[in-house]
Amino acid sequence: MKDILELIIKNLVDNEEKVSISEKSDDKTITYEVKVDKDDMGKVIGKQGKMAKAIRVVMKAVAVKEHKKVNVEFID
Repeated sequence: MKDILELIIKNLVDNEEKVSISEKSDDKTITYEVKVDKDDMGKVIGKQGKMAKAIRVVMKAVAVKEHKKVNVEFID
């Protein structure tokens, strides 16, 4: 799942080398913390958070196949 998230984020930003994704997991929940360059944060979040919401929806759809819950947090 982390690979899919990383692929999505890296295709949105200009500075791919500054993308970092950390993973924290429990029994049934996985939390991804996404950090990008300040200049790229707007591209990842999108207008009124629509891009961030779309990323979360895609990741939740992937997580359903693995019978897990997923959270995606965008960190400054």
